Amino acid sequence: MVESMMKAVSEWKADIEPALKSKAGELRLIGYNHATAEDVWQCLEEKVWKGDPSKRLYEVVQDIFHLSSNIYMSYLTINAYQDDNLAASIAALTENDQEEINE
Repeated sequence: MVESMMKAVSEWKADIEPALKSKAGELRLIGYNHATAEDVWQCLEEKVWKGDPSKRLYEVVQDIFHLSSNIYMSYLTINAYQDDNLAASIAALTENDQEEINE
């Protein structure tokens, strides 16, 4: 019986794609216009499934459908700050390189 089989969460990804797409669609309906199945997957990996735990298929699907918009928003916010910091770091480095070239 497939449902009783335990696998690392990452091994279920191909099997749960429809659930990920469904959750992304739900998030888009409530205003997260750029939500994708991959975003939902990444959010769950970072916020819910830390360390790639072993779970049954139904547990993984349950985690997807129980993902709250608050957790998703927190994931997006943290990633936005990290992206901003990366962009600022790149800008600072390229600015320093440009100053050295001009000297």
